[in-house]
Amino acid sequence: MEETTILPILAVAAFGLLVVVSGGVIYLTATSWRDRRRQENELRANRRSARPNKK
Repeated sequence: MEETTILPILAVAAFGLLVVVSGGVIYLTATSWRDRRRQENELRANRRSARPNKK
């Protein structure tokens, strides 16, 4: 194989890996944000339900 045919293959492979890794980072960030938001909402709901009702 010549060097001219290997370089485009390596470039495409590098770009594909970049897309996969970037997608993974975005996915992990989004799930972390969603889980943190869910936990905060549950904490708020628990605090509200633990308060004594004043009438």
